Amino acid sequence: MSSTADSPDAAAVGTSPGAATDVARAYFEAVARRDLDAMEAFYEPGGRGEIHGLVSLTVPGTYRAWFGDLFRAFPDLQMEILDVVGGEEVAAVRWSATGTFDGAAKFEGLEPNGSRVTMGGCDVLRVRDGRIHRNDAYTNGADLARQLGALPPQGSLPERAMTAALNLKTRLAKRRAR
Repeated sequence: MSSTADSPDAAAVGTSPGAATDVARAYFEAVARRDLDAMEAFYEPGGRGEIHGLVSLTVPGTYRAWFGDLFRAFPDLQMEILDVVGGEEVAAVRWSATGTFDGAAKFEGLEPNGSRVTMGGCDVLRVRDGRIHRNDAYTNGADLARQLGALPPQGSLPERAMTAALNLKTRLAKRRAR
């Protein structure tokens, strides 16, 4: 996706007090627009992003391909900024997103299955010279997997059976270790 005329210039945001929150808000606005060019422009070369428990990304490199696949897998993905707090070099963004997994791309190896998902998360962005140096993102991966059908519903018979099987395996391993 290409930048739009109203896409913010990450380098122009500056480094005054509160600059990290300005960069974070503008970056998440680019994510909400699914503007890959603008999203990447907010990162310094070699900048890293990690969605803990899911994927580690680098700009340039793996970042554009992963987010491009995400947007193709969830073509109606909508993101909302709930809170932005921080200071000059660090900002935290609490967000929510909804979308339907019915697009043209796989997501983390899963074929699109029409599942409607709602997720929330928090990203902690470290900003240097007006650009993102590192982004640590946190979301509930187990809940997302349940919504996509990759894990059984919480409290369901299949989940209880999986838990029982895991506990049996643990008890057997402890017996063998004695």
